[in-house]
Amino acid sequence: MNSKKHHSCIILCGGQSRRMGQDKGSMIIQDKPMINHVLSTLNNEINEVIIVLNNKDRIDKYKNFIKKEDYNFTVRFVEDEIKNIGPMSGILTGLKHITSNYALILPCDSPYVTENLIENIFNELDSRYQAIVPYHDNENRLKTSEPLHSIYSKNIIPEIEELVSNDILHIKGLIEKIDTKFILIDNKKLLKKEFRNLNRPTDI
Repeated sequence: MNSKKHHSCIILCGGQSRRMGQDKGSMIIQDKPMINHVLSTLNNEINEVIIVLNNKDRIDKYKNFIKKEDYNFTVRFVEDEIKNIGPMSGILTGLKHITSNYALILPCDSPYVTENLIENIFNELDSRYQAIVPYHDNENRLKTSEPLHSIYSKNIIPEIEELVSNDILHIKGLIEKIDTKFILIDNKKLLKKEFRNLNRPTDI
């Protein structure tokens, strides 16, 4: 990683995992918790990680198996600022805690993310835009976008707060409102399999 750059990542762990039937981030996948697969990928690509969880009990639980000395970035645990409204709150909370101007958002249930994806999406950073959002289909760019595997600017905090105050909680409503740079998931620089997440027991 270029030492002149300062890269942040926000990992969202606030979901209630109803479809999975258990806490997803702490589920054991190939001998370690699923979130640890994501964290291992971030080594050498990220300077700081903010892990957003929905209550203090889960923060204490995750601290037991996420050992900061295993990673070459700083790790901080924060509690969702607004409860039970989905990932919009996690993004808002995380952006308020980063020390850089932009952060990559990742869900805790995406163990197929690679260093290649992290590097290529950060290479798309452009100060003219408030978000860098991958998408699958040119004809349905917004509909097939991946807003939870995207980069967002810290300066969109007021926009998120306004949307939340109006009970608009869909992330795609956010990326419509701000200056967004869309990048195609082309199976070359960005691989479709890297965006796969595990929602149900049958996905494992």
